[in-house]
Amino acid sequence: MTAKSSPLFLGIDTGGTYTDAVLWSEAGGPNGKVHAKAKALTTRHDLAVGISGAVDAVLQKAATDPAAIKLVSMSTTLATNALVEGQGGRVALVMIGFAEGDLARDGLKTALGTDPVVFCPGGHDVHGHAAKLDLSGLEAALPELGASVSGFAVCAYFATRNPAHELSARNLIRGITGLPVTASHELSAKLGGPRRALTTLLNARLISMIDRLVAATEGFLAARGIAAPLMVVRGDGALVSAAFARQRPIETILSGPAASLVGARHMTGLDNAVVSDIGGTTTDVAVLDRGRPRLDPEGATVGGFRTMVEAVAMRTFGLGGDSEVTLEDGALNPRILLGPRRLVPLALAGMMHGEAVTVELERQIRAANPSRMDGRLAVRTGVPERLAAGLTGAEAKLYELIGSTPLAVDRLLTSNAQNATLNRLVSRGLVHVAGFTPSDAAHVLGKQANWDAATARLGAELFARKRDGRGQAIAATPEAISERVLTTLTRLSAEVILETAFAEDGLDGAATVAHALVQRAVDSHPGIARLSVALDRPVIGLGASAPLHYAGLPPLVGHDCVVPEETDVANALGAVVGQVRVSAEARVSQPQEGLFRVASGESVRDFNDEAAAITAAETDVRTIAAGRARDAGTDSAEIEIASEFRVSTVEGQRMFIEAHVVAVASGRPRIAV
Repeated sequence: MTAKSSPLFLGIDTGGTYTDAVLWSEAGGPNGKVHAKAKALTTRHDLAVGISGAVDAVLQKAATDPAAIKLVSMSTTLATNALVEGQGGRVALVMIGFAEGDLARDGLKTALGTDPVVFCPGGHDVHGHAAKLDLSGLEAALPELGASVSGFAVCAYFATRNPAHELSARNLIRGITGLPVTASHELSAKLGGPRRALTTLLNARLISMIDRLVAATEGFLAARGIAAPLMVVRGDGALVSAAFARQRPIETILSGPAASLVGARHMTGLDNAVVSDIGGTTTDVAVLDRGRPRLDPEGATVGGFRTMVEAVAMRTFGLGGDSEVTLEDGALNPRILLGPRRLVPLALAGMMHGEAVTVELERQIRAANPSRMDGRLAVRTGVPERLAAGLTGAEAKLYELIGSTPLAVDRLLTSNAQNATLNRLVSRGLVHVAGFTPSDAAHVLGKQANWDAATARLGAELFARKRDGRGQAIAATPEAISERVLTTLTRLSAEVILETAFAEDGLDGAATVAHALVQRAVDSHPGIARLSVALDRPVIGLGASAPLHYAGLPPLVGHDCVVPEETDVANALGAVVGQVRVSAEARVSQPQEGLFRVASGESVRDFNDEAAAITAAETDVRTIAAGRARDAGTDSAEIEIASEFRVSTVEGQRMFIEAHVVAVASGRPRIAV
């Protein structure tokens, strides 16, 4: 089958720095074929702008008819970034059967902030028996609330055992306000009311944001003549339709890292591996186990909030190609330190601003003695001026001095106190600091060539002049310091990979990897007692700079490191090669001897026979899972059902306590005909 006749699939990933796009087809071998790939800078204020830039570029490279694209799938940072940065719509939380003291649990009060909350009598017990429901207070508040919020979150006591009261509240709210309502039983079947309420609250906040992203993306695709279904990657790596994601945006947290794992497995065929994805700002590390990403059993934590969302167990470290390079203070032989802050590489600043950067670096090199502020420049990020509102007097004064052309920090700052002020402007996203990074070191050594190598060399020369504890320069040449920086990045990459492995084994990962015995083992330190440490599975290295930084990794982690050919677009590829996967759950309890209660979906039914109850539960979850699979975007779902029983033995007799029945439906997404 030729590229022209084979349906093309478009994968999109919106990363923190770049938005990637890839055109892929199933033809061309067991892993399919990448026909074209492209990158564009991510536009944080409007992700659709970055998406359009990457997609237009990939279409131009492939010289293909947009009508040949039959499926579009994207992974997005929108939900993750919004929760980390505390963004989202103002919503009202409705708590049924809870007390005000429950807000203090699981960070719910902190997450709620100044958003309104309404308490209503009601709820159920563990067997689904109802307390008296009273929604009169909610009904009275709805006209005023409806005018001041973008949506509602409803959580009732033990709603996972009987959702009737959530359904009553949802219907009342929709009937009076017409606004979106998220009910907790729709998102999770787990117990733990306050955390379920937290998850529901965050989901309700994100609905309007993800809706705007999906609408903008669909509009862009339509304008380009791409009439294909739009899918979104969930945090567990599965694909769901854009319509499905609009209702459950909370499930897209950690979408990008999950897509990278799916892409890693697709490109390598490895079922068991440690996947390490190095970017400009961070390194994300996770584990592939039997072909699936390991999920966080406690639920994904984002922005400091532990949710009930099933998502990949990903550990993120402030280590990347654009990490800040600094020197250990006060040591005779100071170590090179990297991150966690990201800087604009000098090579990139030089490419964008030319002499404005090189003139300042050359001036600093001519100085008789090195300065702590050498090789640092400040420049505005270009965000809208309205985002600079609320600055203190000192911040506003310093911000006024910084423009769209980089300004040397040693000219900008007149006191040490101003350095803290500059850092606050950086943390608010108003100012970038340019400085020496591993990306610059790679340019100096000719191992990277996408920006201005001459500017990178000036930065390396300035850094090499820094003094050790004896007052001597820390390196003789720019090349020597650059080699040390790249060696340090590879060494620290090994540490974060091992830290993740130790944590997955139930240890304190950070403390274990910092232990002297592990450090000696990683360094192959000679001694009477020889120590070694090794992973039980290979590393898959992802990211555009992985071939460079992970070349020296195998001896440090005791296993191979595989870097796929298309490693620079693993996330975008993972977005398009994944499968739809949804689940449905039912519980069978015995509230009294001889009575078996089935709670599944939005129904609760009683049976006099255990076998009949289990059969009904299995039938229910199969039907619900099949419907959810269609809604999520597949017409070819295979359904697997698993049942887990809790029983006890009393005087030799089996006593049924509870059964948990789960159906998982999975299949490839439907494509345009």
